[in-house]
Amino acid sequence: MASLKALRNRIASVKATRKITKAQQMVAAAKFRRAQDAAVAARPYADKMGQVIASLAGGMKGNAGASPLLSGTGKDDVHLLIVATADRGLCGAFNTNIVRLARHKIEELQAQGKKVLILTVGRKGRDQLKRQYEKLILESIEFTHVKRISFANAAEIGQRVLELYAEGKFDVATVIYSKFRSVISQVPTATQLIPAPVEEKASTQTGVTYDYEPDEGEILADLLPRNVSVQIFRVLLENVAGEFGAKMTAMDGATRNAGEVIDKLTLQYNRTRQAQITKELIEIISGAEAL
Repeated sequence: MASLKALRNRIASVKATRKITKAQQMVAAAKFRRAQDAAVAARPYADKMGQVIASLAGGMKGNAGASPLLSGTGKDDVHLLIVATADRGLCGAFNTNIVRLARHKIEELQAQGKKVLILTVGRKGRDQLKRQYEKLILESIEFTHVKRISFANAAEIGQRVLELYAEGKFDVATVIYSKFRSVISQVPTATQLIPAPVEEKASTQTGVTYDYEPDEGEILADLLPRNVSVQIFRVLLENVAGEFGAKMTAMDGATRNAGEVIDKLTLQYNRTRQAQITKELIEIISGAEAL
């Protein structure tokens, strides 16, 4: 049986831990609303960008002068996986779920005989993937020094991806992230980034024909590189909102669990103290009777 001093020390330790988890929960809650608003606000712009590109791509279909960002390299031998996670932990299974999807994608591509390269965005993703796929990691990007994600951060990543594509390092780029739904729901998602995915129904669903000035080729030459950065920015915002949502849930659960542990330890402490007092009284009475 643990001594009273050991129980007091453990109760004090759990109480200190509860203070930390409660503070983390409050900080995450304070940042969550702004992150959620930013993620939701970015969705219409990114979706509309995809619709415009789909509409323009309809007129460029089969054109030999189409941008490689739209038509691709003509092969899919080398795949670049952009794995976007958080830089910090204490957010439950948020990072683990993204990495699990990335591992599944890597195994699937390798089983098809494809070469896989990895670009990690976020320290947690890099740390988990390098244990098994260190040789596949091409580059790692962190934002530990950034207080608030901006489009400039996404543009840097987008520019680097475009440079690698221009150098012929890969044929297909896919970004893996966590799509934000609610505080308790973040869905790991894989979305093709390059070549730009164009659904046939998306380009003809309006039934309206537009004349573009300048022509479709010139507009796409400007929109396609910008779309890479826009989609990456959306991914980063979705991840930030999901991270804070997951952290709120995880820290709330940790705080409640700490409270339950404190209650159990306090009960054990009181029982142990009562037993010790009873034992001392019995010894005193026995000694008095012996006299």
